Amino acid sequence: MSTVYLALGSNLGDRLDYIQRAIEGLKDRGLKILKLSTIIETNPLEAPPQGRYLNAVLKAETSYSPEELIIVTQDLECKLGRIKKVFRGPRVIDIDILIYDDVKLITPRLIIPHPRMLERPFVMGPLEEIDPSLCTSLKQ
Repeated sequence: MSTVYLALGSNLGDRLDYIQRAIEGLKDRGLKILKLSTIIETNPLEAPPQGRYLNAVLKAETSYSPEELIIVTQDLECKLGRIKKVFRGPRVIDIDILIYDDVKLITPRLIIPHPRMLERPFVMGPLEEIDPSLCTSLKQ
C-alpha cells in the first residue's frame, strides 16, 4: 500500500455535501482514509470571480498507482457533477493528488508532488494540521 495526500475543494452548491461525498466515494473505491483535516473556508486564488471554497486535505492508503489514482479521482469528480468550463473556474468538487509516497512524476496528465501546493495556504494549512513533520520537510 502507498500513502497519498489529497486536497479536496468545492465552491458550488452544497459545498460540505460535495466534500463528504468525495470522501465517501474515495472510500468506496478502495482508499483507506487515515486522517482528515478540518474543513476550512477560503477565498479563491488566481481565479476568475467566484464564491468561497471549502477545502480539506486527507491522508490515505491506496493500492492504486499514481496513474490509476488520477483516473479514479477524475472519474469521481465527473460522477459528482464536475464540469470544466473555465480554467480555474468554480466547481462542485476538485480532488488533487498532492503527494504519493516519495514519488516524483511528470507526465502530461499528472505532476507529483503537486507543483503549486507550497504556494497555497488552503493546502498547506490543512496538510500541516494532519502531518506537521511532512510540512517541515517540504519547506526545506
